[in-house]
Amino acid sequence: MSNPMGILFNIQRFSLHDGPGIRTTVFFKGCNMRCAWCHNPESFQIKPQLSINHSLCTLCGKCLTACKNHAHTIQNQYHSFSQSACTSCFQCIESCPNDALSVIGQEWTVEDVVAECLKDEIYYKQDGGVTFSGGEASLQYDFLLELAKKLKENHIHTCLETNGAIAKEKLVTLSKYIDLFLFDFKLYDDDLHKKYIGVSNKMVYESLAILNELQKNVILRCPIIPQINDCPEHFEEINRLKHNYNNIIDVEIMAYHNLGQSKWNGIGLDYTLKDTPVPDSSLKKKWELLITK
Repeated sequence: MSNPMGILFNIQRFSLHDGPGIRTTVFFKGCNMRCAWCHNPESFQIKPQLSINHSLCTLCGKCLTACKNHAHTIQNQYHSFSQSACTSCFQCIESCPNDALSVIGQEWTVEDVVAECLKDEIYYKQDGGVTFSGGEASLQYDFLLELAKKLKENHIHTCLETNGAIAKEKLVTLSKYIDLFLFDFKLYDDDLHKKYIGVSNKMVYESLAILNELQKNVILRCPIIPQINDCPEHFEEINRLKHNYNNIIDVEIMAYHNLGQSKWNGIGLDYTLKDTPVPDSSLKKKWELLITK
């Protein structure tokens, strides 16, 4: 595809936790998983979507009048929003006097994203670069591929943060232009994977094997969620992968946090893990010790 367009929801400068060095992180909309603990739920849909900032909403009700599809409701002093009823006309945004409504997601050209990233080229030095995140960036495959090619033409180090649910042919092609894969490994058990993430983990395992065959560098990133995957079996599987695949250069424990809960509420989704305890630093340290075997 020539001149593909992409839908992004953020370009974050001076990122220090999305790969080595100082990086620019490009956040793609669209994801093929639905992790119950996701801190970027605004990435689920590829298309631009409406969001509510409840701290700015005064419950004036003007958006209810503007919306012909009755996507907005106010009950018990709370402004609710239905994604399924919204047709993305965004007329409600113009009606809001307090700027409580906004659109998440914007269309970009490859050239514009490359130009934005190159503004920070001086800070990348030898180990920094650009990270593609999301969502799952590979869902916008043509756009991602062209963007990665252009950045490599400019000698920029590239990382892809991925959930691994990528078709083999696409993964092999992408790997030619990706220097490092930040690979999320979420759940060892397929049934639990389906329950908390919505899909099987079979493709995740297949992608890990493919990247090992290609000898592409991988950092295995492991979100640990209390009462879901903080069990001996899951840590044993992380260790097995680390020892069996010599392309895994590091393993990172990503301890659960609930900072994304307001985002779920803002786009009209229910956050089901609201009662999940947030681990303290000592518990995270214990988890990290379990993968040093």
